[in-house]
Amino acid sequence: MDIDTIVQVLDSSIRLSTPLLLACLAGLFSERAGIFDIGLEGKMLISAFFSAAITFTTGNVWIGLLAGIAASLALSLIHGLASITFRGNQLISGVALNFLASGLTVLIAQSWFKQGGRTPTIPEEQRFQEITLPFADALRDVPLLGPIYSDLISGNSALAYIAFLMVPITWFVLFRTRFGLRLRAVGEAPDAVDTAGVSVIGLRYAAVMICGVLCGIAGAYLATSLQAGFVKEMTAGRGYIALAALIFAKWRPWYALMACLLFGFLQAVALRFQNIDLGGVVIPVQMMEALPYILTVVILAGFVGKAIPPRAGGEPYVKER
Repeated sequence: MDIDTIVQVLDSSIRLSTPLLLACLAGLFSERAGIFDIGLEGKMLISAFFSAAITFTTGNVWIGLLAGIAASLALSLIHGLASITFRGNQLISGVALNFLASGLTVLIAQSWFKQGGRTPTIPEEQRFQEITLPFADALRDVPLLGPIYSDLISGNSALAYIAFLMVPITWFVLFRTRFGLRLRAVGEAPDAVDTAGVSVIGLRYAAVMICGVLCGIAGAYLATSLQAGFVKEMTAGRGYIALAALIFAKWRPWYALMACLLFGFLQAVALRFQNIDLGGVVIPVQMMEALPYILTVVILAGFVGKAIPPRAGGEPYVKER
């Protein structure tokens, strides 16, 4: 395998891991505050639809991005009301949001565009464009480092750079700020936070809203950068894979980055190498495409018991009188 092929696979890994990373960080904020969110899939899906629909309608991808974030925030607010204000079961609320987004996106798309539950193809010039970093063209012919910088580091969309920039930002916010300390404390001992005079409900709503923003960016990336429009169920289980990556990462930002890159790499390998012949034994394409989902099951089966979630996770807080 030559360097060009390796760079192409790694480049695809970065592109495919970007929505996973955003969704994983979204779940990280929410679950660190004690709110389990199975609804990452639904938030990404509804954001993908509205970002694609509004981008095609207005011709402005940034307006589409804002529309996708707003749609994701709306579902986050519903999840917050159900699980924080009304103290409902957080898992059931998240699953309900996934079903709601799955049906609602197709229904609105069919009513709006009459194309079988999908949006029209977004023209290339209306999508997020690749950003060429300084000296990328000049360094392209430099052995080894040139292709890595020119084709791997450079040439990604703005949302991809935002996703990877969010990793150190998330680490700093959670572990180096007062807000992050309180957010983590809410997920571990909400009664102690309440005793200190800090609003548990306010912090949990803040975490849920941050989760909504990041899921909105992830969905917009899928529909306006990775692809050129919305199709039914286009998230393809990425929300659940992000949750598996979050467990694998033990709710830590830098580990989340590595876990999401691993999943993205497996998806890239599945797309690049299909019907592999191993000495007369042909691995079918369906087996290659199933690799990320097989890893998800393995991680959930092997790491759930070892990874310790926030102690107050999934438990509604009832203030003592």
